[in-house]
Amino acid sequence: MSSTGPKQAIYGSLAEVAQALGHAHRLELLEHLAQGARSVEELSARASLTFANTSRHLQILRRARLVETERRGKHVLYSLAGDAEVVALMQALGRVGERNVAEVHRVMADYFRARDALEPVSREDLVSRLHDGLVTVLDVRPEDEFAVGHLPGALNIPLAELERRLSELPADREVIAYCRGPYCVLSFEAVSALRARGYLVRRLEDGYPEWKAAGLPIEAVA
Repeated sequence: MSSTGPKQAIYGSLAEVAQALGHAHRLELLEHLAQGARSVEELSARASLTFANTSRHLQILRRARLVETERRGKHVLYSLAGDAEVVALMQALGRVGERNVAEVHRVMADYFRARDALEPVSREDLVSRLHDGLVTVLDVRPEDEFAVGHLPGALNIPLAELERRLSELPADREVIAYCRGPYCVLSFEAVSALRARGYLVRRLEDGYPEWKAAGLPIEAVA
């Protein structure tokens, strides 16, 4: 008889998932895939990695069943294998890190909270404000990510275009900015820049993937 019992077999498989998460590049690739399906070429450019390195990391994630592939024409696209579950796993990892890892706590204080010390808006609060038509929702991700999916009624102004497109934002109405997730710097930079120009602006507590994973309504560009 095998000395490996059912519990040990499960823990062994879970350990493979944990090992797949154990690299900063793979966590960033998962964040990008949480925005929508992407090819190796697209992910390589977004994560500033070589094609070979990106492919190697994706294969590790695929063996751990964290991502899956689909062929569309000549291209192979990668996507999360269960959006809600993988996003929830990333959220749990972040909560543990923020609570228990000194370096994570330091970066949160020195970079993120230095740019936005105000309490972010919760998803529940934003749902209510959207229903009442009280806010303008600002998506600062790249246009192609916005096209795949975004919050209802959101205005897309990528961070790099923000300064020259300020006239599109109402000066007398609160703006709620969001991007790829809780550690995406785009919304923090946008909030800092807009506050410096006198806008009433706050940040959503996380980003598009978490909103979608929570089962809240989304829109896409046809």
